[in-house]
Amino acid sequence: MIGIIDYNMGNLASVYNACHLLDAKASIVKDPNELKNFDRIILPGVGAFADAMSNLNETGMYKAIHEFAKTGKPMIGICLGMQLLFESSQEFGHSDGLGLINGEVVKFDKTKMHEDFKVPHMGWNTIINNNDPLFDGLKNPYLYFVHSFHAVTSEENIIGKTIYGYEFVSAVKKDNIYGFQPHPEKSHDNGIQILRNFTKL
Repeated sequence: MIGIIDYNMGNLASVYNACHLLDAKASIVKDPNELKNFDRIILPGVGAFADAMSNLNETGMYKAIHEFAKTGKPMIGICLGMQLLFESSQEFGHSDGLGLINGEVVKFDKTKMHEDFKVPHMGWNTIINNNDPLFDGLKNPYLYFVHSFHAVTSEENIIGKTIYGYEFVSAVKKDNIYGFQPHPEKSHDNGIQILRNFTKL
């Protein structure tokens, strides 16, 4: 049973529908007390980092996510949800994150990029992936991205990188916690395969 966390930051329907394409049992969860009842959870998100963290704190989801992480059951953050897993973000000043994975979220550095590269990074791009089970059946898949910020973290946490102007981190793992910068729920067959792999972790 998959819990999709609702903290007023959008994109729930797409994730929910993608789970049902897999015949995976999924529910949208607003009550933090219910999170412990699920086998795995998804933290989706579209929007601003600080607003998201404020909502997680106000709803009680911050504590519930930390408690779930301690169980060892799989969880994945998608797009903004991935960025929230880190210690902090530079978006609109400094904001503290969940701190489940060491590292910081930074804006794309346009000084490292040719002028043809626009921010936000929007559209299809490749993840250069390692052999993590999340990528079973896939080799450097094309996936759909929409973001202006990306994570900087320790090499041991990185399971996928993408090149857009320069190389950045696009997939991470620490123990039972995964983060995924692109949107698998909007990435057709490749994305569905990633979600299928997540249900088997």
